[in-house]
Amino acid sequence: MASTTPDVTTIVREKYGEAARRVLDVAEPAAADCCSPVNACCGGAAFNGTVDPITSNLYVNGETDVLPNAAVLASLGCGNPTALAELGEGDVVLDLGSGGGIDVLLSARRVGATGKAYGLDMTDDMLTLARRNAAEAGVTNVEFLRGRIEAIPLPSNSVDVIISNCVINLSGDKRQVLAEAFRVLKPGGRFAVSDVVVRGTVPADVRRSMELWVGCVAGALEEQEFRTLLAENGFTAIDIEPTRIYKSEDARTFLQESGVNVDEHLANIDGKFMAAFVRATKPRVPA
Repeated sequence: MASTTPDVTTIVREKYGEAARRVLDVAEPAAADCCSPVNACCGGAAFNGTVDPITSNLYVNGETDVLPNAAVLASLGCGNPTALAELGEGDVVLDLGSGGGIDVLLSARRVGATGKAYGLDMTDDMLTLARRNAAEAGVTNVEFLRGRIEAIPLPSNSVDVIISNCVINLSGDKRQVLAEAFRVLKPGGRFAVSDVVVRGTVPADVRRSMELWVGCVAGALEEQEFRTLLAENGFTAIDIEPTRIYKSEDARTFLQESGVNVDEHLANIDGKFMAAFVRATKPRVPA
């Protein structure tokens, strides 16, 4: 999928950087509110402290208790890939767009001392935050890499599982992201990501008007298009499982702040966007 704008990478880097700095600048993260403007979707602007329908309630009670508060505050995802990816002891895991490191740290605990969890991010402030969070959590089987998800700085056939949390939709070249994911996975390796996915056709003017209800939604792939791109890049056993379907009222706060006519667009949004768990497998080398 071709880049929609030559500045998409710069825009995403700036938004994620702003989100990371808001967390880094909090002198006492423990006192920060998990519903504060820090947690705006995909690094977007603050929205009066309203609970974000995309990023809220993704992790079960107690799951993040072992992590630094800053890692939780900087979570800008749309799902919980670590809970669904069925990680095993000794696995090598790569998180595309790892942000503050919440899913890397959770993955590291799941794969144990014999496994390893990599986080890849292009934003220096997010990497600073993630490394600080890893040190605070005392997790040593992690490594945070600087780079873009369209050019993963790891060798071919080196990763057992790729996860991601509401990041692939932000890329301007999703075909290249999936090609790189296929390259670095070992034969038999698994692609197991959470992402925002479009269900059916959404009018172009609605897409454009929804740019505030995300960096997340504006670039999301249509469900069949996602399947096709995965297959064209060599993946098999492709499955897209809805984990949260967004209703029209979920978007009301964001659309109101964008200055558009809310009621004019809500009917065209209702049920058209979902958070989904996307699974696929890199085939094993024939015997």
